[in-house]
Amino acid sequence: MDLKPLITLVAIINPLAIIPFFIHYTAGFSATQRWQTIRTAAIAAFCVIAVCALLGLQILQFFNISLQSFQVGGGLLLLISAMNMLNSRPAEERPNNATLEAGVEKAAEGNSIAVVPLTIPLLTGPAAMSTVVIYADQARTIWQHVALVGYGVVVAVAIMVCFSLANPIARVLGKTGINVMTRLMGLILAALAIEVMTGGLIKIFPILASPAIYP
Repeated sequence: MDLKPLITLVAIINPLAIIPFFIHYTAGFSATQRWQTIRTAAIAAFCVIAVCALLGLQILQFFNISLQSFQVGGGLLLLISAMNMLNSRPAEERPNNATLEAGVEKAAEGNSIAVVPLTIPLLTGPAAMSTVVIYADQARTIWQHVALVGYGVVVAVAIMVCFSLANPIARVLGKTGINVMTRLMGLILAALAIEVMTGGLIKIFPILASPAIYP
């Protein structure tokens, strides 16, 4: 079984890096409200991955976008996410604080912030979505597609575990520990991003794979 898609997804989503945001958004929540938020975020993340795995290619065809172009663009998103993570920033967080402020407002209103902004864009943003679509194209059998959807289950469980243990994890790792983990994930993700982009570029420009171009 190829575990590369799972490793890539875990590196991109990186729920450990989102723990500080989860703690901030759910400050003042009761235990029941916090558990509801955790469960909704995990289910929403799984749904995003499952939809991208099963319908992502059809969506690309509808918009007449070639997979090769999507693969290069997706790889670029992965690389940008990796660079952000290497700078100790969550994979999908933007330079401004608009997402953070939106989450605070929703929490103050008593609304669920599990789907936005926790799931989208903090957990399963554009980089995660494009990665699932790219690996869905590489799946050749029904079981490989089932495995890809199954990885969504694993990711959902990882999110539930990390968020359920958010306070103990934050105390043990501290801000420095979370930053180190994020940078390690970013390094792995950068290597995977280059691999994804290279595959797309070779499909667009086959001459890149020709030995004739090398001395």
